[in-house]
Parts: sequence; structure tokens; C-alpha cells
Amino acid sequence: MESKTLTAFVREERKKAAKRLRREGKIPAVVYGKDVNLPIYVDEHEFNTKFHTISENAIINLKMNGEERDVLVKDYQEDIIKGKILHIDFYAIERGKTLRTHVPIEFIGTAEGVKLGGILETLLHEVEVECLPKDLPDKFEVDISALGVGDSLHVSDIKVEGNIRIITPEEQVICTIAHARAEKAAIEEEVTEEGEGPEEEQEAEE
Repeated sequence: MESKTLTAFVREERKKAAKRLRREGKIPAVVYGKDVNLPIYVDEHEFNTKFHTISENAIINLKMNGEERDVLVKDYQEDIIKGKILHIDFYAIERGKTLRTHVPIEFIGTAEGVKLGGILETLLHEVEVECLPKDLPDKFEVDISALGVGDSLHVSDIKVEGNIRIITPEEQVICTIAHARAEKAAIEEEVTEEGEGPEEEQEAEE
């Protein structure tokens, strides 16, 4: 996957500087890893322009003080009401060494079961993987078009290319096509009535 560049600046002042930085349109952050633990900040406008969504599998080429580091966003704090990122934790990755992170799942197609009135229930939105940085995919595409009502897809159904190992248990369900609620309720009611039948007959005989 391609990496995006982002300019960062070292934070010389640490105490009570976060609020001031946010007022100035900057996002306080930290870079940590095997050989680094550095407080920094990035420009809020630049970050929001380049990253419309924050994903843990996006490799970012961080440029600061004439140096470059490849990093991943490992965590962030957000003011949901204001829609502002308050703080970011960047993890410095080592080129040539395997890393663990999460990759999102994207569904392709429309399930046959949905066309017949079923409901797509998503149980897993991403999976944990282990691979080299150069092999890290943007996403895993999963074709659901053949799924009928009652069918499910599991992690084992994900097609993996290259030297990528999925850590998430393969038996975990990604999605399922459930019966429509009204239909499901009718089936459950029918099963209940069938189960109560013999007891009612016995009572009548007594």
C-alpha cells in the first residue's frame, strides 16, 4: 500500500501546552516505538485534509526535523461533539520487520438473501494481521453476493495474498444473512406453538 506524508514538529514545551496548540490549529501527538518516545504536534488542517478517516493500517511517512519515520496511528482521542481530533499516538514501525495491526473488511456485491428480504448482520469490521510493512493491505474485500438467508461468512473465507498472516481466529463470523424480523418472529412463534401442542392435547384428555 502507498504511504502518505505528514509534517510533524517536536514539542519543546510539554506542560499545559496541549490546549494552546489546539487553539492554534494543531494536534498534540506522540511517536513511540523501539527506539523513540517523542512528543510532537501536527497541523490539524493538513491532517484532516489527507486523512478523511483514521485507519490503523495506513502507513504514514512522518517528516520532522529533517528526518523521516514510517508510523501507524495506534490510538487517538476525539471530541465527537466538535468533530475534532484531540491527540494522536503514532507507532514507529521498523522496515523489514513484521508488525501486527488491523485491516478493515469491505463487502462486495449484494447478497441473494438480502434480495429475498433477509438482513445483512455485520459482526466483524476488521481483522488483526501480521506482516511486513510493505505487504500491509489497504483492506480485505469479501464477496457476499452468493450468501442466502441463514448463510454466514467466516474469517477463514478471507482470501489472503502474499506473506500475510491473519491473527483473528478463523472460525469467527464476519457476517450473516438473517431472516427479516417479522419472518423470524413468525418462525419462532410457530416453533413455540408446535412445542406446546402435545401438552395441550394431554390436558384435554385429562
